Amino acid sequence: MKKFAAVMALLLAFACGRAEAAAPKVYFTKEITPESLVLVYEALERRAEGENVAVKISTGEPGSNYLKPELIKDLVKRVNGSIVECNTAYGGARGDTFEHMRVALEHGYTGIAYVDILDADGSMALPVKNGKHLKEDLVGSRFKDYDYYVVLSHFKGHAMAGFGGAIKNISIGLGSRQGKALIHSGGRSTSNVWCGEQEAFLESMAEAGKAVVEALGGKILYVNVMNRISIDCDCDPSLSEPEIHDIGVLASLDPVALDQACVDLALAAPGSESLRERIKSRDGTHTLEYAEQIGLGSRKYELVKLD
Repeated sequence: MKKFAAVMALLLAFACGRAEAAAPKVYFTKEITPESLVLVYEALERRAEGENVAVKISTGEPGSNYLKPELIKDLVKRVNGSIVECNTAYGGARGDTFEHMRVALEHGYTGIAYVDILDADGSMALPVKNGKHLKEDLVGSRFKDYDYYVVLSHFKGHAMAGFGGAIKNISIGLGSRQGKALIHSGGRSTSNVWCGEQEAFLESMAEAGKAVVEALGGKILYVNVMNRISIDCDCDPSLSEPEIHDIGVLASLDPVALDQACVDLALAAPGSESLRERIKSRDGTHTLEYAEQIGLGSRKYELVKLD
C-alpha cells in the first residue's frame, strides 16, 4: 500500500507540473593538482569535441593569482585545446593584443598551448534574447572559430562583482573591449566602463553569459579552481593576500550551480569574513539570482565528492 501511494504521489506531481528536475551535479575534489583538473573533467562524462577546442582562462595581470600553466597544462592537453582570452577594457598590461601576448608569454601559457586573443580583430555580436539591459553581447570576433569551450576559471573575489567564477569568465571574460564596457555599463556604452549602475552591471553579466551558452548550443563546460582565494580579482595587480585556505577543484555543466557551490564553500571556510563582506557590499549573489531567473542555470545543486 505504501509503495502504491508513493507511485501515485509521483504521478500526481508530474500531472500537476510540480515535479522538479534533478539538481545539476557539481563534482568536487579537495586536491588541487594537474591530475585533479582532469579528474573533475572526466567526471562530467561530457567530452570537449571538435577540431578546435577553446580553453577560456584569465591570463591575469602580472603579480596576480592567475592559474599557473603547470597546474592547467594536463587538462589543456587532454582536450587538445587552445588557450583563449580577450583584451581588457581598462588598459593595464593586457589592454592591447601585443602587450597581452607578452603577458601570456611571461606567464608561461604560450609554452603549453597556442594562445589566441579572440578580439585581436575586433568584435562580433551575439543576440541577447529578451534582455533587460543588453540587446547584444559583443564577444571577440574569433569566438566563432572554436567548436567547443572549456571554461577554466579561478574563483576569487572581485572589486565590482563581489566574486568571479564561471559566469564572469563567459560574460566579461569573453567580451571584447567594447563588450566588456557594454556589460560594465549595463548596456549604456561600448566605451565607458564606469557609467552604469551596479544592479544593471550584475544582471548584464548573466544576460551576456546566457547569450554565449545559447550561441554555443550547449557545447560548453565549466571548471573552477578554488586556490589563492583573494577578495580581489586577477585583473588587479595589487591584490590582497588570501585569507581563506585553498579549497579544491569543481566542475559542472551548469555555470550557476558551479558558482553557487563555490560561494557556499568559500563562505563556509575559516577566514571568509573579508570575502563575505566583499560579496555582500557588492550584492554579488544577485548575479546568481538573476541568472537563475533568466534560465542560465540553477542555484540548487548536488555536490558530488570525488575524494
